[in-house]
Amino acid sequence: MLIRQPVCQARPRRRRSHGRGAACACDAPPGLRPAPPPELPPGHPPGLTWRTPRAARPPAASKMCPGNWLWASVTFMARFSRSGSRSPVRVRGALEEPPAVQHPFLNVFELERLLYTGKTACNHADEVWPGLYLGDQEIASNHRELRRLGITHVLNASHSRWRGTPEAYEGLGIRYLGVEAHDSPAFDMSVHFQAAADFIHRALSQPGGRILVHCAVGVSRSATLVLAYLMLYHRLTLVEAIKKVKDHRGIIPNRGFLRQLLALDRRLRQGLEA
Repeated sequence: MLIRQPVCQARPRRRRSHGRGAACACDAPPGLRPAPPPELPPGHPPGLTWRTPRAARPPAASKMCPGNWLWASVTFMARFSRSGSRSPVRVRGALEEPPAVQHPFLNVFELERLLYTGKTACNHADEVWPGLYLGDQEIASNHRELRRLGITHVLNASHSRWRGTPEAYEGLGIRYLGVEAHDSPAFDMSVHFQAAADFIHRALSQPGGRILVHCAVGVSRSATLVLAYLMLYHRLTLVEAIKKVKDHRGIIPNRGFLRQLLALDRRLRQGLEA
């Protein structure tokens, strides 16, 4: 008994044609149609593609020159630090021009990069300006070292009932000023800038005057007050003050203190340009 089974025949493939809705180069506007192939030179065999020699090709235009690329990077970093977020900010359109008083280093991100470069080591006390020593709590409690250095004034940026009092320097002829500050980005250190700078200035104005500005470690709170003094009395910019101090001692103020110093630097610049 024979069983007939249907035989499946393969359908021939149909060539696709440009029907309704199909895109064709001939349907494009004249300005968007592809350029026709170049004419073959005389004697060139048909069927082969002719390519223009590399030396005869026009140079490709660069999308962004190195100067614009550098400024785009700086603009991105500045927006990143000012926004305070980890997500990048998309810049649309043309690159923004910098304000007249803006400095390429005047943002927290670039300041931290500057602080982490160069000298990072420090002793118990380092002379960062003539007659101005920046140090820690250990040197402040060592009376023998204070006599050896000839310290006449002490500014304590970590003053508390347990850490530094005027009575601790009785009999040494040392004048004392305590600033009860916390090493926290939320603490407002700017309210002490002027008083601390005045105290440092009076100490250095005396004949043979030498002052020790210290906190617990000598890199954040006390360093912030020293930077403010250099900006207020010696008209240094924040970047110049940081570089001057870092030539002698490694410092790293917290981000809150850096923002307050940036505000002071901006205010002083606007006052000079007014």
